[in-house]
Amino acid sequence: MADPINPDYYRKYRVEVIDILEDAVAQAPDPVKGSLQYQVLKYLLRMWDKENPLQDAQKSRWYLHRLINKLEEDQAYVDIHTGDNGDGQ
Repeated sequence: MADPINPDYYRKYRVEVIDILEDAVAQAPDPVKGSLQYQVLKYLLRMWDKENPLQDAQKSRWYLHRLINKLEEDQAYVDIHTGDNGDGQ
């Protein structure tokens, strides 16, 4: 009988997907960015094991865009407060 809580596709690699995810986000600068990275990776790692890989890729993209926006907002904040206008001077 299939395990609905921890399905086989979470355990298909030499390391369980959750272990990969936890290791990957351990260095995230804050919980929000870490959780967004976690979602991006989760959907990519399992996309070929689900009925609709396109949908999982689209979900991953949605989270990736949100993560990129957060990183861009952070960079804009730093630039404003350091006087960096992006020209390297």
